[in-house]
Amino acid sequence: MRVGVEKRNDVDTTTCAIAGGGPAGMVLGLLLARAGVKVTVLEKHADFLRDFRGDTVHPSTLRLLDELGLADAFAALPHNRVTRLEFDVPGGEKVVLADYSMLPGRYPYIAMVPQWDLLNLLADTAKREPGFHLRMNTEVTGPIIDNDKVVGVRYRTADGETGELRADLTVAADGRWSSLRASVGLRPREFTSPIDVWWLRVSKRDGDSAGGGLSAQITPAGIGLAIDRGDNFQLAYINRKNFDPVIRREGVDAFRARFSAMFPALADRSEEIRTLDDVKHLDVRVNRLRRWHVDGLLCIGDAAHAMSPMGGVGINLAIQDAVGAATLLAKPLLRHDISAADLAKVARRRWPATVVVQALQRFLQATMTGPLVTGERDGFPKVPQWLFRNIPALRSVPAYLVAFGPRPEHAPAFARPQAVSPGRQGPPRRG
Repeated sequence: MRVGVEKRNDVDTTTCAIAGGGPAGMVLGLLLARAGVKVTVLEKHADFLRDFRGDTVHPSTLRLLDELGLADAFAALPHNRVTRLEFDVPGGEKVVLADYSMLPGRYPYIAMVPQWDLLNLLADTAKREPGFHLRMNTEVTGPIIDNDKVVGVRYRTADGETGELRADLTVAADGRWSSLRASVGLRPREFTSPIDVWWLRVSKRDGDSAGGGLSAQITPAGIGLAIDRGDNFQLAYINRKNFDPVIRREGVDAFRARFSAMFPALADRSEEIRTLDDVKHLDVRVNRLRRWHVDGLLCIGDAAHAMSPMGGVGINLAIQDAVGAATLLAKPLLRHDISAADLAKVARRRWPATVVVQALQRFLQATMTGPLVTGERDGFPKVPQWLFRNIPALRSVPAYLVAFGPRPEHAPAFARPQAVSPGRQGPPRRG
């Protein structure tokens, strides 16, 4: 018998079936398993190795990992720390917009860690719980519906095997293009976004500036964002929506010229962009569901709300959804008495924070990044420049909003290891 799954009449059963092994799905699975709930996570890929996927781990998530007893294990992962967000302005000056070192608590920084390392950590931890089961290479193909209620999922494995998994609750944590969400008729409200993002990375060499920051610059070629990852620079090129066909048509040489104009200090690394396959396009979407559930199924994370990459908050909001859901649903799942009213409580708890964060992102896109990439604005606004330069305390405000958001979650008591001492010192500095 597989751990966390029972076999009855040739049909697999579990208490909670989670579609998607991303941050939201893995955190929810771990928390529910620690509560004693039988959980099965179905992930369609063979591993977690996907590049440029939510590598920013914010203080709210770092604090959660600490509460779960995983601070030391996370600190052992290769990662770098971002302590400030700064903008290059004409004259070579840098304006600091957010200073994370001013934040309260033990984690005054954003940790940049490959998402696959974080997911492997969560998976390895969850597998220690007797009720947890992770099925890789298993794609959810649709819901099982009985009397207008979702009672599980159908799946297909990489070798073509098909089957059914019956569950008291099904959770769609399968991303912004959620097939489960669509299959039950839930449609998100879409908001226009004026920008798209292209991700790439180049090497870091001796003599490059020291790390600790996240630097942005405005050029006629677009907006550039540079993240020091310790042994390389992760770079974002921001330009107008629907610009990707232009980039692909112009070819790699033209993109290298754009790269050199955006990042003159790294221009000698333009040849590291071998082909445009090295440049990953992110179609920026901002949307959200008004109703996150139908009877028997709940959407969380990107399946409930796709976020702009501004602030790198998406992974952290998704994890907070998972914590909120586990806090509210563990008891009814243990009773095998989960209702639509229980699922509605999750949306009521998490929806307001989603609205606030998306409103801020949309405001910044409409007033800052959008006008910059369309040429309506040619530089960073003068008044905010003056304020952030001359009133350093202001830098803590955007830092706090990005780091914690309007509704940070704490690990529920049932998920915290009893051996954790509240007086323990923070993890050693790494990266």
